Amino acid sequence: MSLITSNQNPIVKEIKSLKEKKIREEKRQFFIEGIRFVEEALKEDCDISSIVVSERFPQTKGAEFLLNGIHQAGVKYHMLSDKIFREISDTENPQGILAVIKMKEVRVENVLQQQGLFILLESIQDPGNMGTIIRTADAAGVNGIILSKGCVDIYNPKVLRSTMGSIFHVPVCQTENFEDTLQILKEKGIKILAAHLKGQTNYFDQDMKDRVAIIIGNEANGISDEVAALADVLVRIPMPGKAESLNASIAAGLLIYETVRQQTHNN
Repeated sequence: MSLITSNQNPIVKEIKSLKEKKIREEKRQFFIEGIRFVEEALKEDCDISSIVVSERFPQTKGAEFLLNGIHQAGVKYHMLSDKIFREISDTENPQGILAVIKMKEVRVENVLQQQGLFILLESIQDPGNMGTIIRTADAAGVNGIILSKGCVDIYNPKVLRSTMGSIFHVPVCQTENFEDTLQILKEKGIKILAAHLKGQTNYFDQDMKDRVAIIIGNEANGISDEVAALADVLVRIPMPGKAESLNASIAAGLLIYETVRQQTHNN
């Protein structure tokens, strides 16, 4: 296997370009990094375009097993010098393996065909919050996540790292019209709850035993008035302390797991 040592190599240039949202959308590709993440992509049979490893990676603990799995999957990999790999990596301490993956098409109408619990995110912009919400939703068995316009790109490298591989497990899609999507949920008989500072009901006093959709709003501004008007119930999270609001991912986690608690207890 020849060692790639130039940052002008087409493979290197293509991976670098995927750091830009516009290019990711044009090429319908994104990249992930790290041993566990690549292992998860192989396990979930993702459509992997290519894999690159650093020169030192084969000596890393667990590398031989992973490289055998890559070979068995029929995916070719390329070796980069450690210097070039650090240039394309999006992490401070890269593990030395990176995979380029084709985006999976997830449509709103397909997500809404599912039964159970949905999460709707309005203008969530922090990559860490987005990734953590996706990971929490995965752990809780959420049926789908629907994003409004203005949400951070889920294929942003920081979002992907925060999901810890959950991006491969939960259907996530963006809707062209957030309010229309809420109307469709209402027509399906799904109760829509929104976390809101003006909520009249504590979230743990709200009945969440049936099909539920939870709305979480923007970190700074919460949910818009238009969206709040479409919610069936505005719920609040008690805050007896001095903080004015909670982190969006924490608020999402509390509401998601209260729903899980009630639905599990109900069964």
